[in-house]
Amino acid sequence: MDNKVRVRFAPSPTGPLHIGGVRTALYNYLFAHKHGGDFILRIEDTDQKRFVEGAEDYINEALAWLGISPDEGVREGGAFAPYKQSERMSMYKQYADQLIESGHAYYAFDTPEELDEMRQKLEAARMSAKYDATSRMSMKNSLSLSADEVQRRIDNGDPYVVRIKLPRQEEVRFHDEVRGWVVVHTNQMDDKVLLKQDGLPTYHLANVVDDHIMEISHVIRGEEWLPSAPLHVLLYRYLGWEDTMPKFAHLSLLLKPNGKGKLSKRDGDAGGFPVFPLEWKDPKTGDISSGYRESGYLPEAVNNMLALLGWHPSDNQELFALEELVQAFSLEKVSKSGAKFDVDKARWFNHKYLQERSSEDIASLIASDIESRGWNPEATYLHQVIDMVKEKVNFAKDIPNVANFFFEEPKSYDEKVVRKKWKNDVPGLISELGDALAQVEDFNASSIQSAFEAFAASKEKSTGSIMQPMRLAVSGQAGGPPIFEMLELLGKDTVVRRLKTASEVIPSGE
Repeated sequence: MDNKVRVRFAPSPTGPLHIGGVRTALYNYLFAHKHGGDFILRIEDTDQKRFVEGAEDYINEALAWLGISPDEGVREGGAFAPYKQSERMSMYKQYADQLIESGHAYYAFDTPEELDEMRQKLEAARMSAKYDATSRMSMKNSLSLSADEVQRRIDNGDPYVVRIKLPRQEEVRFHDEVRGWVVVHTNQMDDKVLLKQDGLPTYHLANVVDDHIMEISHVIRGEEWLPSAPLHVLLYRYLGWEDTMPKFAHLSLLLKPNGKGKLSKRDGDAGGFPVFPLEWKDPKTGDISSGYRESGYLPEAVNNMLALLGWHPSDNQELFALEELVQAFSLEKVSKSGAKFDVDKARWFNHKYLQERSSEDIASLIASDIESRGWNPEATYLHQVIDMVKEKVNFAKDIPNVANFFFEEPKSYDEKVVRKKWKNDVPGLISELGDALAQVEDFNASSIQSAFEAFAASKEKSTGSIMQPMRLAVSGQAGGPPIFEMLELLGKDTVVRRLKTASEVIPSGE
């Protein structure tokens, strides 16, 4: 590529960042770093009515947690600061004025009542209810009013907006890096507002101006902006910037697990999975929405999962570190169709990445839970327990529940196993097994297994008939890590004591 790649993620601080927005940020980050370019975070806060306290901090914290660090932004600074639109307000009006002077925009003085009346008339005539080349001449604007009347209204302080003047019957064509050629006729579009009554720009004007000034090379954003792209193309043309206009790539939606419609918070609530990267507390209602971080997901698992929702690598590789994603990513492999969210796959990714974490890392993730339960294990012992049980869980937070018997005596015993396996002769056998294991001098997995097998043979019992009752007596659970390694880690005194206790407290079956 000739020019330096510069991309931007430009969210509005109107609430928590949806996981689909996170994917957009990730794709921008991957594309920029693949081409040695810059990833910019720009906060588009022109809509002050929808501004939500804390949302901007949330966006920054979410990206930091995922390791998708901007090269330029409000916090990072950069040559094109400020990166918050509310701090750039003074620059937009000149471009609206330029469009008016070149005949590509106009003042519109219509009141809300007059706009409603226009829409009702058009709908009654079964016409499209929009402000466009057909309807604008019957409205109060600088195209339908005399120059003197327009000046009088402006001097008088009458409220007005600035609208783009779309041409009649013109084809707008642009190439989308994901979708190929997009063609839209201007008779399907309307004269969008560029500058509002309060003098603030709309998204359309502000994002085009900012992208030009910040030398953005590629606009990679969600497909909800695809209908606006032809308008943006015309603005680049009318402002004289068509030669340096960025390339567009509109990403498909993240869909509900059933594939029918956009993934929403309601879907997450119903399916028991988050749709936001971090937990969010609504400042108005106090309602709390779950986040991937607080639900126990690892950032590398979330990145990997999101990358594959809409992008397909050249081979069948599924597990990618962030740097590997950078090297493999390309817009050519991004799908045009929506990607169905799969919560089971999300958990699978987390399981895979949990196995790659060291026991020390995992211990730090569960330290507060371990402490709150009153356990105080030595670090070496805790790490050994983690290594033994992590294969059984999808989340680090599940380890204390799965491995509780390593830290405290069983408080209960699995009822199904008791009913099926704890027959009349079992308490006596388990007590005698305790006596046999007490005689094992070097209490390691191999010698424990030998002693266990010798005991079963001496009682003319199959090892299978005694093994699950033995596990139940020691752990209280039906399943768990490899039994003899588990007994070795627990130690002889603990194992023998628990076998004796279980033989006395578990009521025998038929």
